[in-house]
Amino acid sequence: MILLLFYTCGIRLSELIHLKTNDIDFYRNTIRVLGKRNKERILPITKELQNELKKYLEIKSESGLKDEFLFVLSSKQKLYPKLVYTIVKSYLSMVTSIEKRSPHVLRHTFATHLLNKGADLNSIKELLGHSSLAATQVYTHNSIERLKNIHKTRHPRG
Repeated sequence: MILLLFYTCGIRLSELIHLKTNDIDFYRNTIRVLGKRNKERILPITKELQNELKKYLEIKSESGLKDEFLFVLSSKQKLYPKLVYTIVKSYLSMVTSIEKRSPHVLRHTFATHLLNKGADLNSIKELLGHSSLAATQVYTHNSIERLKNIHKTRHPRG
């Protein structure tokens, strides 16, 4: 569930830890996150994520964990950053050989995949909660390399 949220919403580690159950709006298919400088943003959630969240909340409820935070430990305390890093690193180790395996890698992947599928930079900026476009432009490097490769392999004079 943690990895799915990082990848499908592009949220930050601190945003994930502070997510509350009532931040999820199943009617509007959105999730509300509180970002840097207490800046709130509303993110769309996919049908797949919505279904997984419903399953997760059902399991959480059956376990007797009726805390306001979306993610809590069995001791009913909310998650902490080091634990989330450990979880993400563990699962990413199962599927990739990249050296850096962190929540931010999933956020970066979210942004890169959106850009590669044609999303405009300004929309990605809003989804990520960046205050300036300059912060979002770091994700264009991979796309520029991809465009060069497409040009080289597809253009008659490439």
